[in-house]
Amino acid sequence: MRLTRIHVGAPLVVGQEVTLPESAAAHLARVLRLQPGDACVLFNGDGHDYAARITILSKREVRARVESVRALDNESPLHITLVQGVARGEKMDWILQKATELGVHAFLPASSERSEVRLDGERAGKRLAHWRSVVIAACEQSGRARIPSVASSQALPLAVSSLTGTARFLLDPLAQQAITDVAEPGDGCVLAVGPEGGWSPRDRAVLEGAGFSAVRLGPRVLRTETAGIAAIAALQTRFGDLG
Repeated sequence: MRLTRIHVGAPLVVGQEVTLPESAAAHLARVLRLQPGDACVLFNGDGHDYAARITILSKREVRARVESVRALDNESPLHITLVQGVARGEKMDWILQKATELGVHAFLPASSERSEVRLDGERAGKRLAHWRSVVIAACEQSGRARIPSVASSQALPLAVSSLTGTARFLLDPLAQQAITDVAEPGDGCVLAVGPEGGWSPRDRAVLEGAGFSAVRLGPRVLRTETAGIAAIAALQTRFGDLG
């Protein structure tokens, strides 16, 4: 039986007890109906899984004792950074969730001329916290022990200005080169996927000026929540660890 994995944002040490996050505690007690003495797995993003056992479980507190630790080696050798035009609500959540499951290394949400979502101030901070919680939950489910980074949403020119090295691909249904024909990108690449309205000509000029090459997926135009996931799967199959 697969044990429940729980993210804990704190150092984990064998032999020590740790208080579990409130949200995880509620899930263990009310949904899974676990009891003191039951086993679970903790992780904090350091590349290890920590076998633990619940010691205290109440409405106010759940604690677990770390019993052992093991290193995980399930990260893709291909580090993909996804520059994603910010999509609306559940679409963005879906993109973050599935891309995390497929092994994406980092996310750079970008606002562009055709973005339907505009984030600033307090709203931007709340959305970033939500996006990171979505990624953590996807790591819990998929067994990843390294948590992909999620940057705050930035204007496209600023987002791409922070990139260094690596092969860079821009999804474009009219591109001459197919994604299946790109050269070996080494150990990392950057993939840029537009928002619901796609990249504008000015956005494309920014990306091309930053070294992005246009590639196509196939003969059909895919939605933003489909295109990036399909491209990631294609890249991971050719150069990563899918297959």
